[in-house]
Amino acid sequence: MSTIASPLFTPAVVAGHTLAHRVVMAPMTRARSTQPGDVPNALNARYYAQRASAALIVTEASQISAQGKGYSFTPGIHSREQVVGWRLVTDAVHAAGGRIFLQLWHVGRMSHPDFHDGELPVAPSAVPFDAQIWKVDPATGMGAMVDCPTPRALTRDEIKGVVADFRRAARNAMTAGFDGVEIHGANGYLIDQFLRTTSNVRTDEYGGSRENRLRFLTEVVNAVADEVGAERTAIRLAPFLTARGMACPDILPTILEATEFLQARGIAYLHLVEADWDDAPQFTEEFRQAIRARFTRPIIVAGNYDEARADWVLSSGYADLVAFGRPFVANPDFPRRLADGLPLATFDGSTLFGGDERGYSDYSAWPVVDVADRVPDTASLA
Repeated sequence: MSTIASPLFTPAVVAGHTLAHRVVMAPMTRARSTQPGDVPNALNARYYAQRASAALIVTEASQISAQGKGYSFTPGIHSREQVVGWRLVTDAVHAAGGRIFLQLWHVGRMSHPDFHDGELPVAPSAVPFDAQIWKVDPATGMGAMVDCPTPRALTRDEIKGVVADFRRAARNAMTAGFDGVEIHGANGYLIDQFLRTTSNVRTDEYGGSRENRLRFLTEVVNAVADEVGAERTAIRLAPFLTARGMACPDILPTILEATEFLQARGIAYLHLVEADWDDAPQFTEEFRQAIRARFTRPIIVAGNYDEARADWVLSSGYADLVAFGRPFVANPDFPRRLADGLPLATFDGSTLFGGDERGYSDYSAWPVVDVADRVPDTASLA
């Protein structure tokens, strides 16, 4: 059970907002947008509003363009209808007292031709890799994991176009009422693909040297920050990712160099995702120290944290907030349950992707007991 001394339940300031505690809702793909059009809807608004007690909500990743899509039923932020749909979400979260950032997403090669009228997905380079995405078969309506093909390489002009798409998506997010945006630069998606020598074998100004491999990231961050303000711009990175063909021998120094740029740019926060499978590479304490030495602004960490690990990482000064994923799915009032030592409901993994309210908005908050219900009426006992 938590105590008053737990650093999780002390105030923090992020993006100019004073937050009552440090328990963040992590971005999680849930694949429940309205079709056709990948439009957020009232069900999504209810789901996020139920979890508005998070210090900060980071939404599920949302494609910045049709080209950026890689999974069935994920929401977008590039059409008028999508902006209107997201406004339902932000209005509901703000009415419940919450803060919410939209995660901006281009999956790059983590996609399938069925999402692109038969055309190949795009990437820094046409490199074969081993990965799968979740796709619904239109004939059966059933979703399954399917293999990604070898992508085609983006041209220089197309890269500039993707940067412009990130800029427009950030502006759309502000129109939709978000408090800020988090650029998805992790988990083997497009920005991550540019960072790594295993997925980026270009010989132009976007490949080869560390400076060149960082160029796309810096251009995207600059475009978004110029459009909506650095104080509303954040990014998520995954230093120790090795899955999806991403085991790059130069990734740690590359991310440390990126961190120096992000510190100087004055972004709202840096979100570090840690691999959470059983035999995943360990996020070393040495690397945590190196990141903190370069980035003094707020750091969010995510990756199978429990309360004890969260207290450790905060008390050690390696992070300022901790993001939780699956516990927030099953426990819409997760911060209260942690703070009060209440039991946690079990997450149903079979309902994670796609579907309706089952396993989405039908999880219950812990009942609030009125003080009057607990104090006996002494007059009636006399």
